[in-house]
Amino acid sequence: MKSLMSLWIKMADELAILCCTSATSDINTVRRRYEHEGLSFLTISLPEFGKATQKWLDQGQVGIHPAFSKGRGSLPLFLGGFFNRVFDRRSGLLLDEPSVDAIFAIRQLTLSFGKISLPCSDARIRKAMDGYIKCEQDVRQFDREISQKDLRDFRNMSNLLFSEVFQQMDRDVHYGELLPKHGPGATAEKLSSNGKYQQRIWTSRLAKVFPLDQYLIPNARYIESLDKVTVLEPEAEIPVRVITVPKTLKTPRIIAVEPTCMQYMQQALLRSFLVAYNRDELLRKLIGFDDQVPNQDMARKGSLDKRTATLDLSDASDRVSNQLVRAMLHQWPNLQEAVDATRSRRADVPGHGIIRLSKYASMGSALCFPAEALVFTTIIFLGIQNALNKPLTKKDIKSFIGSVRVYGDDLIVPAECVHTVVQALEHFGAKVGLDKSFWTGRFRESCGKEYFNGHDVSIVRVRQALPYTTADATGVISTVSLRNQLFHAGLVDTAAWLDTRLEKILKYFPTVGPDSPVLGKEAYLQPYQVDKMHPYLHSPLVRGYVVQAKPPVDILDGEGALLKCLLKLESDSYSRDVDSYVNSVPCYQPGTFSIVNRRTSSRLPTGSNDEKHLERSGRPKRVGIKLGWYPPY
Repeated sequence: MKSLMSLWIKMADELAILCCTSATSDINTVRRRYEHEGLSFLTISLPEFGKATQKWLDQGQVGIHPAFSKGRGSLPLFLGGFFNRVFDRRSGLLLDEPSVDAIFAIRQLTLSFGKISLPCSDARIRKAMDGYIKCEQDVRQFDREISQKDLRDFRNMSNLLFSEVFQQMDRDVHYGELLPKHGPGATAEKLSSNGKYQQRIWTSRLAKVFPLDQYLIPNARYIESLDKVTVLEPEAEIPVRVITVPKTLKTPRIIAVEPTCMQYMQQALLRSFLVAYNRDELLRKLIGFDDQVPNQDMARKGSLDKRTATLDLSDASDRVSNQLVRAMLHQWPNLQEAVDATRSRRADVPGHGIIRLSKYASMGSALCFPAEALVFTTIIFLGIQNALNKPLTKKDIKSFIGSVRVYGDDLIVPAECVHTVVQALEHFGAKVGLDKSFWTGRFRESCGKEYFNGHDVSIVRVRQALPYTTADATGVISTVSLRNQLFHAGLVDTAAWLDTRLEKILKYFPTVGPDSPVLGKEAYLQPYQVDKMHPYLHSPLVRGYVVQAKPPVDILDGEGALLKCLLKLESDSYSRDVDSYVNSVPCYQPGTFSIVNRRTSSRLPTGSNDEKHLERSGRPKRVGIKLGWYPPY
């Protein structure tokens, strides 16, 4: 891992030149502490310091951080040359015209290694599981203490916001117009991607709302196959399987893997919700699901005019009480029963056994993201209503377009109402991460973008350890991406340093355009490289490596194959009909019907649309790189 240390030193040198200062003492400090603390200094200690500096920017004054001492003045010794260009040396107050380059440099040097994908220690995983249990206990405590008046106020505000969406969904459930599908993720039974279409487990709760003969077989001809299906009573249902996936070296991300039948029908309700949501012009302007740009634009504007605040919630999905979701759906009995039927009631938590859940759902449920967004939007407007001290109307709600926006746990609210909104969120069980929430100064952050006084100070993050051979395909792909991001961020010398490393690993590492499939160097002025012309198309080609990720072999035939093909045909027809509607809406944002994971920018192919989807299906088990001739643009 010393290569990561070398990368930090290279960035520090280049950023020091950019900011007209010296990083020599900073480099010596990092070397000394890296030898003493190891990789955790880069991935834990520095990011904690970086988060503190963000609050200093927001509050307009340098505070105290125990891990980094101050010099003779009010500024930290570490990165002091950069801090001098942002804060006053004696008072520690933010300068009237702080250097944007220095702000970017401080953030890049402290936060860039904070989200590197490395496995956590067993102790940290156990601590995360203990935190999951503690969060569940907090939700139970909330359920006991919430008053009927609070639930009534919550329900009334939810009706004001979402009644048209819920009415449409309730109608879809009542008339059996839902179209299920299997998602690309894992399931609690550990079935393969195509194996999900041969599921033989249902629940009695599902059967009351979603009859087996309508959703589990291709048509009535296969009615006899239902004799092989086991219908589980509530006490015998398969619990969600709680697992961890890499997030940061400090703590893993916890997700809950749903049973196949639950996930199957959750996707049906999700599809119904998205159609109703896209027909609601108001909600599209208040809530986002696959387009983060509106949140980012509002954060930029908020850093300029200070009219909006950006809030971040901790353990957002795990703190949404099922009691709130039930209250939200109270007036729509068909929809409420369907949502309740597709909700897993128990979880198998490593080290703690099987527990009963009070939360609505953890990450892993297809309905988790929409449910938390609707709940948080409702609470935000309850907080605004408290601030204005009057009942809100539909007209009042519309007046907050442009100052309220929800994307999962990234919230944007009016700065003038921020205190009552925070109080409302915490009153209803949420936990506001104050270290990542900003409303005082000129710094704002939302959906992966950070701004200071209208300037983009977003950093480039290191996601993987630097590779040493092409066998580490994931590392090679990530490092090429890192190289190009650093280049476009203006760190040309650091990008050139990575070029030298990559050229020792990759036999061919050409200069290519940003849209080329080839793993190569992107440049501003230098044209893309051309090695030869295509013999038939007469188009330029370059020799290089491309990402190769094949879905695993997963043979499906018989009844399951027919069911998958019919569902796919129905889905394609369904999407075309919906697209013909939503594309006629002026403010519609393309891509709404493909909810992309908001915490990553890449998705591997699942093979579901491939003509060989009955032979290969699912997420690739491994990623490789392949050498060949490809377009350089």
